[in-house]
Amino acid sequence: MTSAVLLDTKGKQVGEVNLEASVFAIEPNVDLMHTALNRQLANARAGSANTKTRSEVAGGGRKPWRQKGTGRARAGSIRSPLWAGGGVIFGPKPRDYSMSLPKKMRCLAVRSALSAKREDMIVLKDFSIKEPKTKEVAAIFDELKISGQKVLIVLDFACDGCMTIKRAASNIKGVKVVSSDNLSVKDIMDAHKIVTTERTVKAIGERLKGNSEEAEGKGASKEAKAKSAKKEG
Repeated sequence: MTSAVLLDTKGKQVGEVNLEASVFAIEPNVDLMHTALNRQLANARAGSANTKTRSEVAGGGRKPWRQKGTGRARAGSIRSPLWAGGGVIFGPKPRDYSMSLPKKMRCLAVRSALSAKREDMIVLKDFSIKEPKTKEVAAIFDELKISGQKVLIVLDFACDGCMTIKRAASNIKGVKVVSSDNLSVKDIMDAHKIVTTERTVKAIGERLKGNSEEAEGKGASKEAKAKSAKKEG
């Protein structure tokens, strides 16, 4: 287990919180983080770019002039790609840019990102405000000395006050509020600081720890099967 300093909304240390080592203290897999980031960016692409070929452009059904005798080059349609307003050769067509990535690899990429940004993570004992007002969240950021930075707020949305914080922080430039279930490599690495709560960081550790243990358990069972098969042979 590893630990992090636990703060209140005034920026004062009130204790420590234990972090799951398999989630927040592993050697970051940079290659996998890059793959996960490329996947996220590719899946966000609309892929709706569309150009018309000469057969799809309206008009041009009549031959502009006769074939011979005019002194001009031969032309069969004013919608030829050689003409202004004509079709487009080899232009983009609607396509699907989405990429797939196994769940275990996605989880490892998120764990790698969390481990890489552990020093930039601020864990609060309690993160709550009385009213959904932007100035209250801004005042907390001033106390934590993170005003003007890119801040990622990670909440588990298990309490009523989480939605209040989301509404209040939505007007602050550079601040993004996400659920702990929707953590992504892009959001984590793009933020200068990550603000979360003691309850949320424990929930993240439990959720991602289960995935890592399941993967390790399956790997161990495969090794055991291979050893038993070798003994039988």
